[in-house]
Amino acid sequence: MSTSGATHTTIIIVEDQELSRMGIRTTLHRLPGIAVIGEASNGQEAIELVASLSPDLVLMDLAMPIKDGIDATREIKQAWPDTRVIVLTAHDSDRYVFAALGAGADGYCMKSTRSTQLAAAIESVMEGAAWLDATIARRVLRAAANVRSLTEIATRKHTDYQLSQREMEVLELLAEGLTNQQIAFRLVVTSETIKSHMKRIMAKLLVSDRTQAAVKAMKEGLIRSLSQPMYLIDDYS
Repeated sequence: MSTSGATHTTIIIVEDQELSRMGIRTTLHRLPGIAVIGEASNGQEAIELVASLSPDLVLMDLAMPIKDGIDATREIKQAWPDTRVIVLTAHDSDRYVFAALGAGADGYCMKSTRSTQLAAAIESVMEGAAWLDATIARRVLRAAANVRSLTEIATRKHTDYQLSQREMEVLELLAEGLTNQQIAFRLVVTSETIKSHMKRIMAKLLVSDRTQAAVKAMKEGLIRSLSQPMYLIDDYS
């Protein structure tokens, strides 16, 4: 969008803490080529602002009332895929990182990042690349290190891997962070049955652990939607 003949990247700030919003706004005003055109205090307001203002980019917090940043990111990317979303948060756990990336976030930055790094992140995602803070990038790379075919187009169906409907149900519950015992309770089967399903899932996806299975499922488009942040743990129960 243009302002006084100059081209700016238009941004909406989504942050539930007023003082944090003020700090982010002040930082952005100091960066050249950026125009803050709106602010929201929760994910629902963010969606409404994107619909009315058509920003180039959304800086998205995660833990917010009414609608969190994960759900808001997913809905924005589904409805307006050309709108970039950078997560700007204090949360650096796998629970949030993988859920945000699975929802379609183009970047993941910590609130402790320097203004120069934030500017680089904005420039990067606006050019069509992804941006992850260094510590986040290392974590994602470790999780995906042994997952095969990560560069394949993520449009596969579960039938391409010959996953049964029950195996898909187990995989989706795994990605929501449930343990084998919790999955067994949800599906009204025994833990031993879930263990058997898990072994078959990992064999079919050509991965060696639960985290890799969930990461590959997200990359391949097998998991269409996560209802809550993903938190992966090793579970041998």
